[in-house]
Amino acid sequence: MFSEGLPCAQKCRALTDKGTVGMSILPDLWRAYLQRRYTILFYTLLFMMVASPVMAALGLSGTLVESLLAACLLVAVMPVNVGRYQSLLLAILGMVWLLRPVTAWFGHPTLSAITLCIWTLIGLFAAAVALRFAMRGAKVDAEHLFAALSAYLLAGIYFGLLYWALEQIHSGMFSVSDFSRAGAIYFSFVTLATLGYGDIVPRTDVARGFAIVEGVGGQLFLAVLVARLVSSYSSSAKD
Repeated sequence: MFSEGLPCAQKCRALTDKGTVGMSILPDLWRAYLQRRYTILFYTLLFMMVASPVMAALGLSGTLVESLLAACLLVAVMPVNVGRYQSLLLAILGMVWLLRPVTAWFGHPTLSAITLCIWTLIGLFAAAVALRFAMRGAKVDAEHLFAALSAYLLAGIYFGLLYWALEQIHSGMFSVSDFSRAGAIYFSFVTLATLGYGDIVPRTDVARGFAIVEGVGGQLFLAVLVARLVSSYSSSAKD
């Protein structure tokens, strides 16, 4: 009896050891992610910027594009270190992620646009957190540089989504007949870089106000943050 029970006990112990090893892998992966969180975020945003217009040109479903945007937003929110409020922020993100297709499915375009506005606010908040991380670094390394680049891309993408949502809520805010998602992001980066092509022009005070905020923010980003990073990098090199 005891000889038969021994292999069973060994099997149970082996299964327990495997479960323990599997449980220990997750914290290791999480720590590895936190060490390269803004590097992952930057390349995720870069992939989204390349894949989104390609999918739009191929006529693929807008759900795929929004799923990719939501994945980018999830990667952007994960590095946010706000203690117990991080779980609340992730819960709100998951709820908005579900409400967006549900409201569109039941034919409520206004509510769907409002949920998209909430997306943009979370994305801009993540951009502010990334910018704060880049500014507060005593020594500049690759992670701080990727955080600054990610903040710039997040601002351009989610300001564009904000313009698109505003146009859906109240049409005629921009002087273009078909103000698509890709067109809104394009206008956002043109405004952020202060290029001013003039093919898309804001027509209402609300749209112009957001464009002013984005344009001024883009100039401050280049003037202040780049100088701050270069100064910190020079100090680190001398040390």
